[in-house]
Amino acid sequence: MQPTCDLYDTFLDAADVLPVTLRHFGGHGAFHGRVETVKCFEDNARIKELAGTPGAGRVMVVDAGGSTRHAVLGDMIAGEAAENGWAGIIIYGAVRDVQALAELPLGVMALAATPRKSVRRGEGQTGLTIRLEGVIVAPGDLVVADADGALLFPAGGPMPDGV
Repeated sequence: MQPTCDLYDTFLDAADVLPVTLRHFGGHGAFHGRVETVKCFEDNARIKELAGTPGAGRVMVVDAGGSTRHAVLGDMIAGEAAENGWAGIIIYGAVRDVQALAELPLGVMALAATPRKSVRRGEGQTGLTIRLEGVIVAPGDLVVADADGALLFPAGGPMPDGV
């Protein structure tokens, strides 16, 4: 996959830029895949469920409401996602277990890290169209991420070669 800067230069506004406040935490600094979405708030039950399913090279994009009070992803769930073939997880919220995340064969991006764990009430939804700082993200879209950030290519629009 080409670097995100080159892809942006090629596709310009056909590619949306995911929030620039997202930071890398995973062992893979560059990753890409088709999107599966989760919407939750300080509750990681749906993330855990999805991480336990075959990822098939997909990227989980989570709208955690931008909350950095509770981490909705840690090393155990991220490790399960890596074992099940997920390419990456992007959290519009917080993660924990930063050192362990950095050792996993998984792309992980989030707004921040906190030691406070998620509350688990069984809330949240998967497979929805979500919005991250004005960027509309839907299941089946394509995410390409590297050290410069993350691009989103909407399904049905122009796509980079090889995906």
